[in-house]
Amino acid sequence: VQLQASGGGSVQAGGSLRLSCIASGRAFSDYAVGWFRQAPEKTREFLAAISQNGDKTLYGDSVEGRFTIARDSAKRTVYLQMDSLKPEDTAVYYCAAGASLGEYTYWGPGTQVTVSS
Repeated sequence: VQLQASGGGSVQAGGSLRLSCIASGRAFSDYAVGWFRQAPEKTREFLAAISQNGDKTLYGDSVEGRFTIARDSAKRTVYLQMDSLKPEDTAVYYCAAGASLGEYTYWGPGTQVTVSS
């Protein structure tokens, strides 16, 4: 499966963005999908994940309550709705897919999110 993240950009603190992860190739419904981010000189951080049929979601502590993950299998897309953005959310955001939550084999190129104060 090939993944492409999009929807990044620049926003002021308190604003919102919605990222999209579009999949092509093998059946999208076979995969759990997660979102991650990496800021300069920091390690990659887990943000959120959703199971194959969407019945289970997981969130990282730093984004729970502000970010929401959802999937639309018909559109082969997983979304990350990001609200109440903070400058510390500035990073490159990546989506990844795998056979189960916590197991991510396929990664797409990232999309930059910049939050200004």
